[in-house]
Amino acid sequence: MDGDGLRDLLAKVAAGEVTVDAAAGRLAAAPYDDLGFAAIDHHRAMRDGLPEVVLAMGKTPGQVAEIARRVLERAGRVLVTRVEPAHLEAIRAAIPGAVYSEDARLAWCDPCPRAREGNVAVVTAGTSDIPVGEEAAITAEMMGAAVQRHYDIGVAGLHRLADRIEPLREANALVVVAGMEGALPSVVGGLVANPVIAVPTSVGYGAAFGGLAALLGMLNSCATGVAVVNIDNGFGAGFMAATINRLAVRATASAP
Repeated sequence: MDGDGLRDLLAKVAAGEVTVDAAAGRLAAAPYDDLGFAAIDHHRAMRDGLPEVVLAMGKTPGQVAEIARRVLERAGRVLVTRVEPAHLEAIRAAIPGAVYSEDARLAWCDPCPRAREGNVAVVTAGTSDIPVGEEAAITAEMMGAAVQRHYDIGVAGLHRLADRIEPLREANALVVVAGMEGALPSVVGGLVANPVIAVPTSVGYGAAFGGLAALLGMLNSCATGVAVVNIDNGFGAGFMAATINRLAVRATASAP
């Protein structure tokens, strides 16, 4: 149950549609499942707006599938990151309706997706950065954000970026993904007023040092309003952008 579900339950109690005992029964369920190898946090959605996300990296296929199945059973949806082929096979066996993005290495099941609101822009410098961009975009969409994708518009051809300035300025939050020297977030940050979440990628060679050059470049940005997540962390950037977007949507809705 997420925050919206909790408010809906309380509203039904207030309206007399659900008894106090029935509501107490739903809320009395254990806040986490202890599987021995994992303790699944079932209250995550109330705090974060998304059920606990399963990181497949470092887990066996069986562990990933069981955790994902339990999350889906209790929360009604589940997202799994960094999915390899063996993980995917186990997930599909446990969750027949699971969807997979090979680019983003994400698997998810969301039978009743939330309405997508607001505006999150996901921007990549190059085509090679799209997998990280897609990880961000799909994560934000799972959290109910409407996402606009702007791919392959890096600083090697600024005229491509110039054609997108107005749509980028309309976004509540922007995820800007770049490898190599990592310059694009600084450029975008100098052109828009809304928050920019910079994502360095490991795309590059030689002195790119697996994304370290891009990371340091972004951390040293002179553009204001630019925050930086870890190398290849599309999930973290998408989550943050969707959180900012949700606050913006609520503020707009409550404005006189």
